[in-house]
Amino acid sequence: MSWLFVMLQHMRTFIVPLLAFLIFGRTDRNELWSLVVICLVAAASVWRYLTYHYRISADSILIKSGILHRTLRQIPFSRIHNVALHQTLLHRIFGVAEVRLESAGGHKPEAEMRVLKLSDANALEALIRRRGAVAPADVETQPVAAEAPLSQLRPGSDGVLLTLPTSEVLRLGVISNRGMLVFGAALVGTSQLHVQLPDAVAQRWSQALNYFFGHFGISQVAVVLIVLLVGFFVLLRLLSVSLALLQYTGFRLEQQGRRLTVTRGLLTRLRTSAARRRMQAFQLQETVLHRMFSRRSLKVDTAVSGSHHDDRTFRELAPVASPEVCDTLVRHLLPGGTWPPSHWRPLHAHAWLRLSLPGVLLSLVLTAALYWRYGTWGLLGLAWLLPAVFIAWQHARRAGYAVDDTLVAIRSGWWSRRWRFAELDKLQVLLLHRSPLDRMLGMASLSFDTAGADPTKSSLRLRFLPVEEARELLIRLGREVARRPLRW
Repeated sequence: MSWLFVMLQHMRTFIVPLLAFLIFGRTDRNELWSLVVICLVAAASVWRYLTYHYRISADSILIKSGILHRTLRQIPFSRIHNVALHQTLLHRIFGVAEVRLESAGGHKPEAEMRVLKLSDANALEALIRRRGAVAPADVETQPVAAEAPLSQLRPGSDGVLLTLPTSEVLRLGVISNRGMLVFGAALVGTSQLHVQLPDAVAQRWSQALNYFFGHFGISQVAVVLIVLLVGFFVLLRLLSVSLALLQYTGFRLEQQGRRLTVTRGLLTRLRTSAARRRMQAFQLQETVLHRMFSRRSLKVDTAVSGSHHDDRTFRELAPVASPEVCDTLVRHLLPGGTWPPSHWRPLHAHAWLRLSLPGVLLSLVLTAALYWRYGTWGLLGLAWLLPAVFIAWQHARRAGYAVDDTLVAIRSGWWSRRWRFAELDKLQVLLLHRSPLDRMLGMASLSFDTAGADPTKSSLRLRFLPVEEARELLIRLGREVARRPLRW
């Protein structure tokens, strides 16, 4: 059945045009071309099924594919850092799973086996973990800090570290904004259908709107609009809760030896894992809604290939948990358990001025445009100056960094707060940069790169330090990193 699952995987792009063609009988030829493309995809899927084979040797797995253009890949077990098992509802009905073999570096898995029997997938996962075990000299010898057990966390060498009961999954749905993804997808799907209302329906709708705005006062219209906005917000929360239930029901974080494994999903089941030494950088996040529920989220960057926007990537250690649970989990995973830092160092004394410049410039440009259009009333745009400066001051007041013998940590944000930190052994590149404005104000910024970081942004960026302090920190960390072996 591999060819069927491969075809369905590629057909997602053409589902909406195909439905439009079948339901509405469109005369647009684009839908007919979609049918042609689907037939080609089906043929390519069968071709892939007939030409894809794998074989297990003593120390590696060999994958052969292609007939005209043949490829033979040999992947040593010791280089496979993660075996991810993915099951959609259709996979579970047929008792099969998709298997992804991932290694450090790159932007795609080493191999993707679209369909294996579930028993074969589990056996392959166990075989790769057993034969690809880390050599004894590479085993982590750092002692694990002993912590008092909490309601959701059970410290120890092996076992379940974190579970999410249904109540926590519901909180996650309320806190997150995943409902906007569903709403946006619905808008895109509706736009692809090109549905046009009949003239009679459109005319009645226009008459209803004219009657509503013509026979009700401003206060009544405002009340109705407020009710509609509240209803829209509630709808988004309900969509977020539904999506959270589908994605995170049965969430379980387990430790097995030197590996952490995450299992989650209601209809689609996903199991992925990573070795503790592959964890490069951590991120704690706390939005306003998180603080209302006394919760945080904990994510991690790993030295494993894969897109940072792929839900199948090992990233979330705790989608939602109390601050105490998150801190205890971090102490459990870090050597020595040094978290949170005891002392945070502030930014440059004028960092608030540097942070407020974008808001100030925006306010001045907006005021100029409003003054040109509306005259003296346009000067009201200057009212944004005070909030912009206040927000920048709050950001600068809360930002800071901490560096000790094992860890570099950065905190930022005011409404949404973040803590990013990594072990010194995981740092690869240190960068000091100064813009012309930074040079005028005597500031500098530092960036620290780790394996597996998102290439579109710096995972660890410390902005707006006094230039001498930044240079001293760069030299200190450079010497410290140079004398340490890279552990990734």
